[in-house]
Amino acid sequence: MKLKKIVLGLTVSIIGSALMTVSTLSQAQTPKLTEIKVSYQPAVYWALPFYIASEKNWWAELGLKPEFSTFPAGVPQIAASASKSWDVGATGSVPAVLGFVRFGIKTIGISNDESAGNALVGTAKGAEAFAKNPQQALKGQAIVLTGNSTGDYAVQSCLKKYGLSKTDVTIKNMGQAEIISAMSSGNAEFGGLWAPNIYTLEEKAGGKVLCSGKEGGVVVPGALIARGDYAKENPQMVAKFLAVYLRTWKWMNANKPQAIAMMKKFYEQGGVTISEASMRKEFDTRPTFDLAGELKVMDRAKGPSPMDDWFTAIGAFMLATGAIQAVPPASEYITDEYMKMVNADKQLREFANNAK
Repeated sequence: MKLKKIVLGLTVSIIGSALMTVSTLSQAQTPKLTEIKVSYQPAVYWALPFYIASEKNWWAELGLKPEFSTFPAGVPQIAASASKSWDVGATGSVPAVLGFVRFGIKTIGISNDESAGNALVGTAKGAEAFAKNPQQALKGQAIVLTGNSTGDYAVQSCLKKYGLSKTDVTIKNMGQAEIISAMSSGNAEFGGLWAPNIYTLEEKAGGKVLCSGKEGGVVVPGALIARGDYAKENPQMVAKFLAVYLRTWKWMNANKPQAIAMMKKFYEQGGVTISEASMRKEFDTRPTFDLAGELKVMDRAKGPSPMDDWFTAIGAFMLATGAIQAVPPASEYITDEYMKMVNADKQLREFANNAK
């Protein structure tokens, strides 16, 4: 009997040790995840990669554990950086410039070219008058828009196209949801919106795009950003963040039907419901950049980069509106350091270029 008990005890002990060994090995093989705080605005095209990367568990593959914070627009998002509530993220180019001037935020890449996704929009009545005589239809009218935003930038470019300036109209500052409400109820004929809010107004209230930023002759880039102090102290984390973002675009562009299905869920979570045709329009009208594309638009080998020129023009617009007191040199806040880190690291480079 004693022998049986000894054998049984040894068996239990061996099994227990084996299970502990398996558990230990499993823990050793599971990479330790490091938290990174990511900020963005919900239900917008350039934020979709954050959602898809989470659904695909790609953050964890590079040892990241994202903690997300969302904001209705860029200005409050930028202001939140003062409390270090976020480390990295994406925002509009206008708030990105404002973020550097006020809080030292760095622009580390382009989220997308949203020149066609920011526009002057009219109601059916406003569009009818605009079609007959754009200048006459707009002069003296109220335009509701979100101040210091890419939508504001697009509207100003369109006014210029038709021989008008900000002083020729009455600008009323509103959030995007308020603009849709005001125009849907007939309390405003013209507004500045960005996608997908543009599509919401088109589908729900018969709104019509009168002039996009692209038609106004400006480039409206979306910005990938990082707090200056965080980027300096955690360069590898910033590079990993970029690699995850780039990989997701790579997958989305190679798998559009699946990406659009996920876009539908992401937009609905943010309270936006638009047709599949409008979701396809997001892909068709808003170019994105892979790693090679990012490095190209940030290249200063022959002088200022294309990205420098785009943001300098935005700085000039902001100076004219009184949002900033001087146009900051693009080289002071736009940096390709972290994108180059992705390219120089074999693991990160292959990860960023993986479309599967």
